[in-house]
Amino acid sequence: MAVSKFPFQTSYGKFSEDGTQYIIKRPDTPRPWVNILSSGTYGVAISQTGAGYSWLHHASLNRITRWNQDLIQDNSGRALYIRDDASGKFWSAGWQPVQAKPELYEVIHGVGFTIINSQNEGIHLQWLVFVPQGEPLEVWRLRIKNTTKRPRSLSLWSYLEWNLGEPDAHREFHRTFIETSFKDNKKIILAQKRLSPLKNAKGRLWNKTWDHTAWHSVNMPVKEACGDKQAFLGNYGSPASPLALRTGRYQGPTTHKWDDAIASLCVPLTLKAGEEKSLLFSTGAADSPEEALAKSREFMDFSSVDNAWGKTEMFWEKHLAPFPVKTPSRAFDLLTNTWLKYQALAGRLWGRTAYYQTGGAFGFRDQLQDSQIFLPMDPEGTFRQIRLHAAHQFTDGTVLHWWYPISEEGLPSHYSDDLLWLPFVLMNALRETGRWDFLKETEPFRSRGGEKPEAGTIHDHAVRAIERALSRLSPRGLPLIGEADWNDGLNGVGGAGGESAWMAHFLYGILMDWADLTERAIKAGALPVAEAARVKKYTQAAERLKKAVNRYAWDGRWYWRATTDGGQTLGSHKCREGKIFLNSQTWAILNGVVDSKDRQKKILESLEKHLYGPSGPLLLAPTYTVPDENVGYLTRYAPATRENGGVYTHAAVWALQMECFLGRAEKAWDLYQKMCPVLASAKNPDLYRAEPYVTPGNVDGPGSPTPGRAGWSWYTGSAAWLYRISTEWFLGVRPTWDGLLIQPCLPPPWNEAEVTRVFRGKTYTIRFRRVKGMKRGTQKILLNKEEMKGNVLPLTGPTDNEVLVLVGPPL
Repeated sequence: MAVSKFPFQTSYGKFSEDGTQYIIKRPDTPRPWVNILSSGTYGVAISQTGAGYSWLHHASLNRITRWNQDLIQDNSGRALYIRDDASGKFWSAGWQPVQAKPELYEVIHGVGFTIINSQNEGIHLQWLVFVPQGEPLEVWRLRIKNTTKRPRSLSLWSYLEWNLGEPDAHREFHRTFIETSFKDNKKIILAQKRLSPLKNAKGRLWNKTWDHTAWHSVNMPVKEACGDKQAFLGNYGSPASPLALRTGRYQGPTTHKWDDAIASLCVPLTLKAGEEKSLLFSTGAADSPEEALAKSREFMDFSSVDNAWGKTEMFWEKHLAPFPVKTPSRAFDLLTNTWLKYQALAGRLWGRTAYYQTGGAFGFRDQLQDSQIFLPMDPEGTFRQIRLHAAHQFTDGTVLHWWYPISEEGLPSHYSDDLLWLPFVLMNALRETGRWDFLKETEPFRSRGGEKPEAGTIHDHAVRAIERALSRLSPRGLPLIGEADWNDGLNGVGGAGGESAWMAHFLYGILMDWADLTERAIKAGALPVAEAARVKKYTQAAERLKKAVNRYAWDGRWYWRATTDGGQTLGSHKCREGKIFLNSQTWAILNGVVDSKDRQKKILESLEKHLYGPSGPLLLAPTYTVPDENVGYLTRYAPATRENGGVYTHAAVWALQMECFLGRAEKAWDLYQKMCPVLASAKNPDLYRAEPYVTPGNVDGPGSPTPGRAGWSWYTGSAAWLYRISTEWFLGVRPTWDGLLIQPCLPPPWNEAEVTRVFRGKTYTIRFRRVKGMKRGTQKILLNKEEMKGNVLPLTGPTDNEVLVLVGPPL
């Protein structure tokens, strides 16, 4: 098919021709446009200004560098200065913190790297930042060229403040525990901390040494090094105009121990006319001073850095290359092929942090859902996540709502849905792989105080979650909401008797699917015949649940959302605010809870009338204008913001899935285009504000002073879900127990598309072609040029397959 050039250029930037990079042409984007660089251990958040922060294992509990969350100023974290020692002029390689007007400024955010190209005073600098795969560090590779016709005498000055642990709001306390030292003729600065936020072996808080040694290094001789903030900035000084840069030298003692610790290296550099030189900085953290020194020295070598760069490129190619798609929509392609995968992996699963939300913890429901991104490319990644989460489940089936890696501290969940994402994701993983043996693998349960250690099979872990959910029903037979369900903001509803209609839809689907899984596993010999009793039990429980939700939760034109402990109904036409909620409608249709075509028609009419807005499906309407402690903190958001009547993207994408499920291609595509960050930013970047290349957590809805404004980008579960819905529902290539199902819901403007999908050891090249003469909503499949019956590609046959899908006009 014909491939056009990308039409998404704005005054701020554009995508590269292959869509794998976003090129920013000016530093003053409407909000920080960032990149998250992480492959699971070490990570960097870096914006188009050069600001940001670094961490090891956990972005909040184990942050290496200090950073202030201020999306208006975005001027903290790291800095690299260049000084013309002849004239005394200085500027920064990133636009921040000096904000000198550049002759040239370009930022390339790519997969696993960011490059800042800048030119000031005739000096061109290329600043590459990347995190080598599998290494506890970041590399800064600098290329500096003198574009003038005269020799230049320059100096480079790096600057960062040490954090070393959890963010230190009480700096005067924390700074007294940090010690810095110089090594290798001051080319290496080491930093250690005598205090850790973790408990020691006796369980005492703050009586333990930080477990790592951090470093900052350069591979060239230094004029001087500094570990003291005042010596660099000057008293009452500012990173925008440091005293050291104004005078050309650090002022006062530079080696104070246990003071306001920084790392700054001053590198003298002379350049002939037209000459270019390269140098390397690295920052990282290791388990010992010896390892820190070894790593810092290793990455002073250009060949080591080149080798690490090659490995990092191969790492990302391995994860992003599978399941390529090619459609008439360039926006759809670049998101599906690159950015949704990258956002889910780097931002959600490995970094677990960003700019709008700094995190680091694992959420039981969050990272389980995100791990589904692995299924078409590396299913073992999903299995690893299932194992990890199973080990954070208690013997009674309940789980930790979140927990910290490193310390393993966590919050026991009183949210009704958390535990059910374990069987939900497990079933999707088994549909993808057919790995019945995984049900027999064992993982320990998390022990409570006084309990004996216990382990169970993965099957046992999943069943205990389902059984626990079944034990938490109201007298009417509806699931109790607990502290909240999927929407944490409903935290005022339950605790005793509050019910959740959405949980009823969710649990119904789990029960029916698990019964199906169990029957198949028995036939495959993966479960004993005695498990057949569970099939009957869960099927009957599901039918009772379906009857109860249709009897009690139907509000006349839609399903209500929840009831409070006091019996108040939320999401009802009787409510003044919060009359209708999105999830109660989409999941009712997706899981087959709706018991009549008439009700389904009323739901769709209600969605279009009340919730489908100009930026996508709203989470609820009308917005809450007055906080209501009987509902929860979502009512305390400003109206039309986030969960309070905004487009909450994680939930909004389920509306896309529902529309595709119903075959309503025109409506599904209309909603996709309204929500697509590429299109929304290209239309009005100053209104949209967030990055064009990743999904936002939310977009302000009607009634906001800024409807259409996006925020909470990167750290949102919507990326993995939008990827699944794009590939499995729009393109309709879905794994099933019996084979790969082909049931596309192609957008009306598309006349063709192409994908390559690997499934259970077989490769399918699938081409879709629209045929006008066919009946609306029908399709015909040719497998290796032979017309086949049905729409499930068989598991038998050749390894490499050609599939042609002839599709009629949309319904």
